[in-house]
Amino acid sequence: MQKDNRMTEHLDKVLTIEELAAYLKISKSTLYKLAQNGEVPGQKVGKHWRFRRDIIDQWMAESTSATKRKDQ
Repeated sequence: MQKDNRMTEHLDKVLTIEELAAYLKISKSTLYKLAQNGEVPGQKVGKHWRFRRDIIDQWMAESTSATKRKDQ
């Protein structure tokens, strides 16, 4: 049972394009463009995009900080 919990926790840390689009509240087409241009951290596994939630959260925090600095 413990092995199943660890696998579920790991899967929750990796997001699909659909899951990340919902998480960021943007369209999948916008997310595809951002990912293909390297503007959002992710990687292609075969023909599918995958995103680590912890890296996305860090990217969002850094993007927010950069925007605030630029506005000052």
